[in-house]
Amino acid sequence: MTSQKANTSRYSPEARDIYFTVPNIISALRIISIPFITVLVSRHEMIAALALIAVSSASDGLDGIIARRFNQVSKIGQILDPIADRLLIFCSILALGIAGIIPWWMLIIVGLRDLWMAIQVIWLAQYDYGPLPVHFVGKAGTALLMMSIVGLIFADLGTSTFFHLLYLAALAAGIWGLAMYWLAGYIYTRQGVTLLRKELGERYGS
Repeated sequence: MTSQKANTSRYSPEARDIYFTVPNIISALRIISIPFITVLVSRHEMIAALALIAVSSASDGLDGIIARRFNQVSKIGQILDPIADRLLIFCSILALGIAGIIPWWMLIIVGLRDLWMAIQVIWLAQYDYGPLPVHFVGKAGTALLMMSIVGLIFADLGTSTFFHLLYLAALAAGIWGLAMYWLAGYIYTRQGVTLLRKELGERYGS
């Protein structure tokens, strides 16, 4: 492993090759819950969907706390956690599209971005790089999208002016979230390309 590779250990702090841990089980359960959330939203069963999303969101922070507190940070966990987030966003937007709540172009934009990020993760993994550090823009974009999804689901519970205004506000938040989502994708792409250039430069002396 090259000296540059050693310096990138910050991308996977204290990660170990362990699999059957409490945080990983929690992440797996979050992923398992996503199809149920998708079906509930697509059927306009919003109360149950909101309850399940609330449980999933609470577990999202819990697995990280447990992993750090009990030294259970794992390489597979660093992959499962963002996968769960990406799947929840994609499938929720898919369900909202099926339910006729949002336009389909939002799903296409999210899908293209996540597909490109998946390709980059696989590409970096070929050179033994773990997940890139989460950027503030990425966190903000994800938070806006999740707030938008919850707002859109909640807005479907009624037809009064309040619910209509909530729908418009949630849709606007979603559009801003998509913009930040793609900006974060651009930032991650630049980081990934920089790492690969250094790796290939050292490997082939270019």
